[in-house]
Amino acid sequence: MNRMLLLTSLALASAAGLAAGTLPGRAAAPHAATTTFGAQSTPQSAAPKAYTVDAVHSAALFRVKHLNTSWSYGRFNAIAGTFLLDGTTPANSTIDVTIQTESIDTASEGRDKHLRSPDFFSSKEFPTITFKSTSVKKVKDNTFEVVGDLILRGVKKSITTTIEQTGAGPGMRGGEIAGLHTTFTVKRSEFSMNYMPQGLGEDVEVTVSLEGGR
Repeated sequence: MNRMLLLTSLALASAAGLAAGTLPGRAAAPHAATTTFGAQSTPQSAAPKAYTVDAVHSAALFRVKHLNTSWSYGRFNAIAGTFLLDGTTPANSTIDVTIQTESIDTASEGRDKHLRSPDFFSSKEFPTITFKSTSVKKVKDNTFEVVGDLILRGVKKSITTTIEQTGAGPGMRGGEIAGLHTTFTVKRSEFSMNYMPQGLGEDVEVTVSLEGGR
């Protein structure tokens, strides 16, 4: 009788263990990790989109000494390109600007014609001036050190300039706008502009102010 009761108890214990997922004398198996199908990991944030230059609200200016006395000023009226200064991830920053040399304007038709000639910009042979950044480093808030290739009269030179991010905000017609400003100096003889070495200064100061939208 006692043996019958013992066998009955063991049978009931085994049944209970199977129902609970365990067997007598054996530890419970750990729960398997739950897998959620269809879930995707959050993608890395895409690099921010660059701003497209608004030529109406941008300027490319220059000045050079005349006869070692006064400064003569000029500008280019056709400017295009894109830019982005990313203070959070400077590696995302990029500046790519193109200027049409034919658009030179010094408020003198005769002088402008001469400046378009082979003595200076040789606009028919070299219709554009381009600048494309190769590296950007944040110096402080809203200020960046930019290294890039300047191509003028077919000559490529690496230049370094400090660029200020002058502002950013909503555009009047939606979207976003931003601006930047820089001034740097180049030597005209390095770009095969050797006309009037005694009459015009060697150093040409260039100022670029850009506004763009996205």
